[in-house]
Amino acid sequence: MPRTAVARARRLVVKVGSSSLTSRGGRLDSGRLIALVDALAERRNADSRIVLVSSGAIAAGMGPLGLARRPRDLATQQAAASVGQGALIAAYQSAFGAHGLTVGQVLLTIDDVTRRTHYLNARRTLERLLDLGVLPVVNENDTVATHEIRFGDNDRLAALVAQLIQADALVLLSDVDALYDGPPNRPGAARIPLVRNASDLAHVEIAGAGTHVGTGGMQTKVEAAAIANTAGIPTLLTATDRVAAALRGEDVGTLFLPGSRRPPSRLLWLAHATTPQGRLLLDEGAVHAVVKRRTSLLPAGITGVEGSFVGGDPVDVCDPSGRPVARGLVNYGADELPALLGRSTRDLARELGPEYQREVIHRDALVVL
Repeated sequence: MPRTAVARARRLVVKVGSSSLTSRGGRLDSGRLIALVDALAERRNADSRIVLVSSGAIAAGMGPLGLARRPRDLATQQAAASVGQGALIAAYQSAFGAHGLTVGQVLLTIDDVTRRTHYLNARRTLERLLDLGVLPVVNENDTVATHEIRFGDNDRLAALVAQLIQADALVLLSDVDALYDGPPNRPGAARIPLVRNASDLAHVEIAGAGTHVGTGGMQTKVEAAAIANTAGIPTLLTATDRVAAALRGEDVGTLFLPGSRRPPSRLLWLAHATTPQGRLLLDEGAVHAVVKRRTSLLPAGITGVEGSFVGGDPVDVCDPSGRPVARGLVNYGADELPALLGRSTRDLARELGPEYQREVIHRDALVVL
């Protein structure tokens, strides 16, 4: 049965949102947090390895700072996170400590998963914590993140962490008990228990907005499930108060099933955890070669270069209309490429030297989107 995927998972990532941990006034709700911890501790003590991705730092700081609503400006968000992060991790330490478990705080910025060296270091850190029997509590480092360099919500962060540690399952906890075929408060709206592929969502209305204390709506959760599914990781979406039932494999929430193929982790990182620094526009022949034949990208098929990048940066590879069809790590900088476009590597090597006989993007560093 598909739902046993979560019940059997030995390596599990669980994400909880701000609205599930806070009271109406925006303060941290210790009762809700302890109920969540009790369920996770029971599973952890049954010999599963768990990583908890927890929102709530900004929300936990709202009460002490006298803020009625989540601040909109970045400086106040960072101030609230600074006040709230200590309170949040202290609450987790106390609650998990009652079960004899040690937690470790891991604060990540988007650089930690989009830059390859940082990504590998984050993986090593999480793996070592798990080996030591520690339950990592992961959050975005809101005190230093900027509008330009942030995840935007912890749903995506949780999916990337699940990829990072090659989890067996991902559980997204929220204040909504499942994905519905329309707004949940609409009369007649029906729960969608199982999503096998994207076609199951073709006629589903998916809300995008979060709550007054959170940033992620249903759209971000569906996108996070898609990222995890690409990595072969089943994803369950349900309400926080149903976490115990979800971990037992009961019929709650919505389960998103992955496909049968799990690409190499490097390609997963390239597809989902990188920010493109530019775009390469291709002619139709090059698009067919890259997408259908999975060949390397050569200068002859490139018609345009956009952005500012250097060799080794990720760039989007686009069809003639500008639609991204692939992403890869480019071997040339944006200043070098225009002079090479439309020319064969043989001619370039003869005129400029053998180092110009290389591909613009090698097929092993290219992932079709």
